[in-house]
Amino acid sequence: MLQGKFVVLGVTGSIAAYKAVELVRLLKKKGANVQVVMTRSATEFVTPLTFQVLSGNPVITDMFEKPVRWEVEHVSLADKADLFVVAPATANIIAKMAAGIADDMLTASILATRAKVLVVPAMNVHMYCNPITQENISYLKEKGFSVMEPEEGFLACGYLGKGRFPEPDKIMEVIERLVGNSNDLKNKRILITAGPTREPIDPVRFISNRSSGKMGYALAEAAVERGGEVILISGPTCLPQPAGLFKYIAVETAQDMKEQVLKFFPWSDVVIKAAAVADYKPKCYSERKIKKKDSEMVLELTKNPDILKELGEKKDKQLLVGFAAETDEIKENALEKLRQKNLDLIVVNDVTAEGAGFEVDTNIVKIIYKDGSMEELPKMTKKDLAHVILDRIVQILRS
Repeated sequence: MLQGKFVVLGVTGSIAAYKAVELVRLLKKKGANVQVVMTRSATEFVTPLTFQVLSGNPVITDMFEKPVRWEVEHVSLADKADLFVVAPATANIIAKMAAGIADDMLTASILATRAKVLVVPAMNVHMYCNPITQENISYLKEKGFSVMEPEEGFLACGYLGKGRFPEPDKIMEVIERLVGNSNDLKNKRILITAGPTREPIDPVRFISNRSSGKMGYALAEAAVERGGEVILISGPTCLPQPAGLFKYIAVETAQDMKEQVLKFFPWSDVVIKAAAVADYKPKCYSERKIKKKDSEMVLELTKNPDILKELGEKKDKQLLVGFAAETDEIKENALEKLRQKNLDLIVVNDVTAEGAGFEVDTNIVKIIYKDGSMEELPKMTKKDLAHVILDRIVQILRS
């Protein structure tokens, strides 16, 4: 996948800069041509000579170095690159990229490139969790940058938390996916649902669930990265709209979602139902706020439409993927759902397991196929899992 590819590796001023040395070695081993660009502060942690020896190319550290060839170097790098990787990426460099600042060779080259950019943050946990840093990361994602989640663990500063630089082999998996799988869903029309639905009780109250939408949004981002034409139908979430979508449709209730899903179902080649649709809704809606009384309140519920079952009955050419959030008899319940709703595969997780529940960035799932076979996957980020699910979808489409 990386043979002959031109990869620009930006190394910034983090203690994790020494791990980027191993990343260069792995990139070269895969046949990539690696050009390292270091910020001035990065040279305080690792010498440019180390990267030069491993990459086989002179390391760029200064915007105003005498050029080896007569060309505008930051534009030349931007044009030649198949991929930019900023690893480690400090809070400072992330802020600069988000603001469009181009005051050194790395930021100027990124601003000028049309290649994909992968950002791998590494920093103190409080810097990473700071709302400003999170806002900058969200903005980069909106603009089409790929951002790899840092790991949790002991940090160089002595704190325990999120901000640890991922192991180079894990970064390589993401790099190979960005380069190698960039078009395996080209010309495929993919309909994805995400998030919860809300069923109103009165003008101020509703029934909903704990779904954050993160899994569905990760699937949409990953499908766009792989060349898919993606429609995302989303219930209410706090997540930024993924970049590059064919269409984004915001809905509120299960009935709203049903109408939009059925509208675009004939258009679709693949349908991934990752939304957590409310099973029930209030039988009666009060036009006025229900006032609190001393007596107990009884809320009568009625069933919502089963969107996934209806799709299974209607499907023709479509590949249909479902999700199941379970707390017990995981495989049995998921297998029954797969068969009842005529799915091609189902992704099931135990929401009581640590790292696999709602509102977290990781998941632990089992994938069950139409023939009843099951694949157990380890704990991984939802973005990584999204690509694994898409890998399996591609395999089915090609079979």
